[in-house]
Amino acid sequence: MHLNPYGEYAVLLAASLANDWPGTRDGIVARTRDFGMTMAFSQTPADQREVRTVIDRWLAVVDAPGADQRARLLNGLMKDAAAYPRLTDHDGEGWHLHYRDDGQSLAEVLLAVISVGTALHLTTRGMTRLGRCEAGLAPGDSCRNVVVDVTRNGRQRYCSVRCGNRAAVRRHRALHP
Repeated sequence: MHLNPYGEYAVLLAASLANDWPGTRDGIVARTRDFGMTMAFSQTPADQREVRTVIDRWLAVVDAPGADQRARLLNGLMKDAAAYPRLTDHDGEGWHLHYRDDGQSLAEVLLAVISVGTALHLTTRGMTRLGRCEAGLAPGDSCRNVVVDVTRNGRQRYCSVRCGNRAAVRRHRALHP
């Protein structure tokens, strides 16, 4: 990634993959490009399945009931992605930091980027700045999308304007039957 990928962009990539899973390995790689990753990935037959496992493990962090549980699960992800931090200029676009080894598979790279990025996001913005869309809490609403709160005030609760508007309409109708 041209900019430091370990933070907001990595968490937004993970949420994008979780909320709208690509049907192919090429779709996963295209999504990484959409979020600024520029490196080439070695290809293995199990890439798509292994990346899905990374995302499922990350979703356990999203759904953790409290900060302690969230930290424990995230520490497990980072342990499995352990590599020493290094400076690199692999794409000739400027020096930047990597927390992964060279030559890793797509899933291994994404495990490192997403786990470290999530840890940085939660420790710098707050342990509650990741969760599920609150529209899904309403009876009859099934939205289960991940919400990565990147707002200044830390109050993002819905995955989209549409979900926020639906919730506002429900609240209005409950007050004014």
